[in-house]
Amino acid sequence: MARNPLPDILEKEVVDEIIFRTPNLRNRLILKLMARGGMRVGEVLQLRPRDVEGRKLVLLHPKSGKESEPVFIPKKVAARLRDYIRERGIRPDERIFPLSYAGARVIVVNAGEESGVHVRPHDLRRHAATYASRSGTPIEIVSKVILRHANLSTTQQYLGNVTDDEAMRWIDNLHA
Repeated sequence: MARNPLPDILEKEVVDEIIFRTPNLRNRLILKLMARGGMRVGEVLQLRPRDVEGRKLVLLHPKSGKESEPVFIPKKVAARLRDYIRERGIRPDERIFPLSYAGARVIVVNAGEESGVHVRPHDLRRHAATYASRSGTPIEIVSKVILRHANLSTTQQYLGNVTDDEAMRWIDNLHA
């Protein structure tokens, strides 16, 4: 039985454009957490201020079945998230983004359409992993830290195929 091919990987410039063109701060933060932190949309929607510990977000009862898992996010995203929580007076036990999955999916799809790109929420998570991998982040870090996969083989399937042009660029960079 043939598997469905993986969707095209979103390039960094495309993701940056999608985020930049999103004027609503809440929506922009949601996009950044998925694209920069590798978070699943459901994880973003479950976040509460008590889960934010500086640049580390603590996911309670994640998909892995563990009691908790950390997600590490860039400094700027962490600062904007803390400001968002403070400015809106969100209490520690309240959800930061009280939306349904369908509502969050609409935000992602609409943000992509503004940039002329078909995007689904999981595409942003795949982008986070692929961008990290192609920027030289060791596969073990991409797998265990960014995606929080139990098995490296899951991450390898996730990253998709390398084009001939990309392979040649990497070879040139290695031996320049």
